[in-house]
Amino acid sequence: MELQPLVREAGARRSPGRQLPTWTLLGTVCAAGIGGTFQYGYNVSLISAPTQHIHKFLNDTWQSRYQTKLSSSMLTLLWSTIASIFSLGGFFGAHLGSVLAGWLGRKGALLMNNLLAFLAATLMGASFPTGLFELLIVGRFLIGMNTGIGLCVQPLYIGEAAPRHLRGAVAMGSSIFLTGGILTGQVMGLRELLGGEECWPFLLSSCCLPAMIQLLSLPWFPESPRFTLLDRGDEGQCVKALKRFHGPLHYQKELEDIQRENFALGGEKAKKPWELFADRSIRWQLIAVICLTMGQQLSGINAIYFYANYVFAETGIPPEKIPYVTLGTGICECLTALTCGLLVESLGRRALILGGYCLMMLWCFILTISLNFQVHVWAPYLSMACVFAFILSFGLGPGGVTNILTTELFVQSSRPGAYTIAGSVSWLSFFTVGMLFPFVVNAAQAVKSLSVHGGPTSAKRRKK
Repeated sequence: MELQPLVREAGARRSPGRQLPTWTLLGTVCAAGIGGTFQYGYNVSLISAPTQHIHKFLNDTWQSRYQTKLSSSMLTLLWSTIASIFSLGGFFGAHLGSVLAGWLGRKGALLMNNLLAFLAATLMGASFPTGLFELLIVGRFLIGMNTGIGLCVQPLYIGEAAPRHLRGAVAMGSSIFLTGGILTGQVMGLRELLGGEECWPFLLSSCCLPAMIQLLSLPWFPESPRFTLLDRGDEGQCVKALKRFHGPLHYQKELEDIQRENFALGGEKAKKPWELFADRSIRWQLIAVICLTMGQQLSGINAIYFYANYVFAETGIPPEKIPYVTLGTGICECLTALTCGLLVESLGRRALILGGYCLMMLWCFILTISLNFQVHVWAPYLSMACVFAFILSFGLGPGGVTNILTTELFVQSSRPGAYTIAGSVSWLSFFTVGMLFPFVVNAAQAVKSLSVHGGPTSAKRRKK
């Protein structure tokens, strides 16, 4: 059965009236976002602020437990594990998300997901008073699972709830909450708030606050109308949800669209992720989503947030000013997320993605040059400007648009499995970057030190 022409036809249509989203739809985007992509951005960025305090905690715990000093390489390994185990948890969460979305519904999965956030907050908060850094690792893994489920289910939920002509703009709510989470994590990590040496356990435990807000707000909004009709076969509840999401005067066209898709699917159940690889009709959609998702993570954008101290120290920023410079990166990405939301329907997805990656390549090239001229007064400022420009370019295109495509390129039976595949690729790429980045930085610093202070090249120069 040919389903893809139906998808392309539906995706190509645009409502001539350009109605504004209803208050229910906007409220749903906010309630889903605060416990979804907001949690992701929040927990990615806040781990950077207490870096030195966690290093001290690891050293002190190791010393008291084994009566020996923690080696530099072991410290790097433990720290990179604490930072990157988050992404490994996200990988498992992405697989669990599609199962929960089909079993409990989109809204039910998001509500149940908050239990993981409360458990993670408890474990991370207890790590310092108990002297068990293992609790910190487990807590980071669980909050990673929480964000993995949220990143899988939240865009699925709001993408199915939004009308066709607003889907791109409304789905940008995921990116706006993600960047808002990054900025909030950076603000909370300032030493004037929770970034001090005694407060870092409370900083890591604060992930329970967005979970609490979602538990109090999301139950007031309807379930996804597409899930209600296509998966549960309840047309009455679907109509009620559509009236609340789209308004009583504009829901009919969306209902007809869902009914046509239901007829085309012929009662087909949701496909498992591995079944999508055997379906030749969606091969190119799958390849496109995998490549774009992998590129989004391997671009290194999250390494800047995980290891902001490393990045900005290398550019020559004084240590005491790094938290405030890092705060500027969050503000930049918030601005670009809002801008991308305004441009996504007028410029199109392809132009924003290609333009964003081209600009990112340009800034990486200039940054590489500037890092080799750090002895000059202007070089640190140029390096910092390149980092900001890199983040702006990412948020304007790849960061905002990539997550929309999975909803738009797949029909209902393939959509949860496609989100699982995209999430798995994203989290594995994220884990690879997060785990290897500190070692790459240390190796680069060692090579730099060797060449400057006594490596073979400098020895030859002295001999000459």
